[in-house]
Amino acid sequence: MTDTDWDERFASGEYPRAPEPSPVLRAYEPSLPDGRALDVAAGTGRNAVFLADRGYEVDALDASVEGLEIVRGRAAERGIAGRIETIQADATTYAFPAETYDVITMSYFHTLDRFADLIESLAPDGVLFVEGHLRSAEPASGPSGDRYRYAANELLRAGSGLSVRYYDETTTERPGGRRRATARLLARKSTDGRQSYPPRPEAPERWPAADATPAERDP
Repeated sequence: MTDTDWDERFASGEYPRAPEPSPVLRAYEPSLPDGRALDVAAGTGRNAVFLADRGYEVDALDASVEGLEIVRGRAAERGIAGRIETIQADATTYAFPAETYDVITMSYFHTLDRFADLIESLAPDGVLFVEGHLRSAEPASGPSGDRYRYAANELLRAGSGLSVRYYDETTTERPGGRRRATARLLARKSTDGRQSYPPRPEAPERWPAADATPAERDP
């Protein structure tokens, strides 16, 4: 899907204007490091607005002009416009700055070849959160083929150089009898063999199935 296609979807309202952040991200947010955050393929601000609302200085990166306009509008409505900087850029080619962000999020945008760059862009002890569609033996919502879906344990292996704090691969029921197969990773950039670990938060309602995105943000 091209950037123009996404502009049209965002402008038409076909894509949710205010999707909920992942319940995993929401549950672990109190244990994340404070500071600066990057939301990759931000869309309409699923993670960016949530993190800015929690006090982070957020860079919301997306190729869609319309999506970023919605992000700015949502931030203004919540009185947090000063904490979100929008960056119009293609996440597949963007030059991520080194050791800059305390938190990086990426939801439903598949770009494994940039994983090393995302990790490099984390500050020491920074946290990476990624979620995306899984390849599934049963029919599942999202991309029609496997190209933009993770294979079993593929996302986990991509984060193997980090200290993994949470990982799951699940299938959940969605409205209309549809099913979604999703992988989620939350991991910290740390090489210390002895670390402190936050307690696992209580599972919020609808964890881990809680997003209303109708389709994958394909590169």
